[in-house]
Amino acid sequence: MANLRVLVKRRKAVRNIRKITKTMELIATARFKKALDRATEAEAYTRKIAELAADLSKNAGDVTHPLLATRPVKKTVVLVITANRGLCGGYNGSVLREALPLTRQLTANNAPFDLEVSGKRGIAFFKFQGVPRTREYTNFEDKPSFAEVDTVASRYVDLFISGQIDEVKVVYTRFISAAKQQAVVETLLPLSSVGVETRKSAPAVTEGAAGGADAKVEYEFIPNAAEILEELVPAALKVRLFKMFLDAAVSEQIARRIAMKAATENAGDLIKDITRLYNRTRQANITKEISELIAGSEALK
Repeated sequence: MANLRVLVKRRKAVRNIRKITKTMELIATARFKKALDRATEAEAYTRKIAELAADLSKNAGDVTHPLLATRPVKKTVVLVITANRGLCGGYNGSVLREALPLTRQLTANNAPFDLEVSGKRGIAFFKFQGVPRTREYTNFEDKPSFAEVDTVASRYVDLFISGQIDEVKVVYTRFISAAKQQAVVETLLPLSSVGVETRKSAPAVTEGAAGGADAKVEYEFIPNAAEILEELVPAALKVRLFKMFLDAAVSEQIARRIAMKAATENAGDLIKDITRLYNRTRQANITKEISELIAGSEALK
């Protein structure tokens, strides 16, 4: 039979753990709502600016932008977005399962690449795997700021235009809905396919507008197409990268909320089992003591 004192201590410890996991669940829920609001607000702007950049680049005639140019890939930058903390289920693992084969494939093909990792969990993983990192970021939490993302995106723009890199791939968790998030690998540069993916998630057009959806739109460029594209295309790139960080933040909080809710429920079930075992052991001890008293009294007669 188990010791009653041990069972009491164990039940108390599990109750304390349940309090912690419940608190973490509530915190993750609050952070998720705030992160979801930011991602939702950025969704429409990201989609629209991507569509504008795509339409203008198609209708600008011979005018183009260096960020839209596709060329043979000699060097790639791989950006992996993970979390700074754990206790979020399989969130980090799903991203790293997408990133590791990509780095191994580039290594096997003898393709030069720079690995940049955001999040302490990803940094620790690639350090354990022995994969060198060019840059490490730990400043992106559940509230990534546009200014911080703008610094990273501007550096990518300068490197791409100068020809030092030819491709930028981002591995992150895309937020699809509150019930579905998916770890993906997306090409950030070049922006030749900008607007294609965003249109897939755009609201359906009405029947009257569907007929002219594919029609070519005539634009009047003032002052000229080159200056407009010079401002619009880099902005589309920066907003798109910012949206990736926002999606990653939302997905992280969802995963942490689900993990902490499951931990809280498991702790509650464990408390019930320990309490049941405690009552059974206590009843057995009482029965044993009564039997000993009866046996002692019979011996005195």
